[in-house]
Amino acid sequence: MPPILQCLQQSTSMMSRRKFLLLVLGCSTISLLIHQGSQLSCPCPSTFAHWPHLVPQHRRTSAFSLPTHPGLCRYPKLFPLSCPPLRESPPRAKHTAVAFLKTHKTAGTTVQNILFRFAERHNLTVALPHPSCEHQFCYPRNFSAHFVHPATRPPHMLASHLRFDRAELERLMPPDTVYVTILREPAAMFESLFSYYNQYCPAFRRVPNASLEAFLRAPEAYYRPGEHFAMFAHNTLAYDLGGDNERSPRDDAAYLAGLIRQVEEVFSLVMIAEYFDESLVLLRRLLAWDLDDVLYAKLNARAATSRLATIPEALARAARAWNALDAGLYDHFNATFWRRVARAGRTCVEREARELREARQRLLRRCFGDEPVLRPAAQIRTKQLQPWQPSRKVDIMGYDLPGGRGADPTTEACLKLAMPEVQYSNYLLRKQKRRGGVRWRPEPVLDNPPPRPIRALPRIPQAT
Repeated sequence: MPPILQCLQQSTSMMSRRKFLLLVLGCSTISLLIHQGSQLSCPCPSTFAHWPHLVPQHRRTSAFSLPTHPGLCRYPKLFPLSCPPLRESPPRAKHTAVAFLKTHKTAGTTVQNILFRFAERHNLTVALPHPSCEHQFCYPRNFSAHFVHPATRPPHMLASHLRFDRAELERLMPPDTVYVTILREPAAMFESLFSYYNQYCPAFRRVPNASLEAFLRAPEAYYRPGEHFAMFAHNTLAYDLGGDNERSPRDDAAYLAGLIRQVEEVFSLVMIAEYFDESLVLLRRLLAWDLDDVLYAKLNARAATSRLATIPEALARAARAWNALDAGLYDHFNATFWRRVARAGRTCVEREARELREARQRLLRRCFGDEPVLRPAAQIRTKQLQPWQPSRKVDIMGYDLPGGRGADPTTEACLKLAMPEVQYSNYLLRKQKRRGGVRWRPEPVLDNPPPRPIRALPRIPQAT
């Protein structure tokens, strides 16, 4: 006799009708949960195709349609209990229309390199800046489609620095484009900005002895709103996202809420730099890419002597207070990020992140030797891998290829893995110009080009 009937027979002689009904309901609920648990434990793919509500409403296209798996699972797979095999073919075709808003000092160069390499492997067109804009889309001006080199239109991907302008980007990019960006904890980000742009931002140059502590003790003494490159000294994240970096949540809380809504309307994923590998797991699932598609080498990293090992708590509080708009954005999207991880299954995401780290280490050893290390630019013999140095006070590190390696496909792939932004952007532009047959065309000159914060790559002595 089924257990549920035995349970009922034993209870009828002892309980009132009301208690009897409650017992029926309880036993039925337990039986149903046991049954559903046995069904939900089957291996269900857990890509973001199963959560269309995580994609902005206006960007839900056929690329995000739900795949069907007859006989695989009989219940909705909203919260799968196990991950699919990492090398299993994705149920959707890889999504190839991607716009990455590369924010400043947030590990964006590493994400850009991932996208550049993916585009090359799949013969996709990457939107690249006009030479008058250097390797950024005429930042800090608002983005315009006119800043895009004609040989790189119409594009599949975009990943260079720009100030976000939704209308202009939607005019340039395909209708099914997935928009992605990345944020970083504001105190750590501001310390990086202060160090990296100290020679470009007037507010930073005014500070005696280049002291971050002195600046944060009285930022109004050094900061001038509207000054060129002032956005590097105040709420840079908000500025990059197209917001007004002079607004303060203390004075206008509604403005922060409105900016958050605007970001959520457009961006399908907001990555978090402090959880870079977990962010890449969510990215590859969102785009139905393979794990190999998001392997990376860390780029544009400062030497230990060029950064604070730890930021004192008082200094971090001061940085967040001065950049309150950035802090509000980060806190909101950091919380959103972890809710998204929970929906995907935290165990699944952590497992894939671990697999990603292991695969990345194997790749780095294969490319850069048994003990791959970041090197100062002066020690990098391969010219294409020498990172640009913003000033003599900041050392940007990079990788180098082992000596004696000949030209082969492995060398080419390793070269691209560690190629800095300036060299890779120039290489892709030359390649796409040749592919489009426009090498002979004269370059139009933009009206009123902005001052150039990034100069030509300096000559670096070769190691002996």
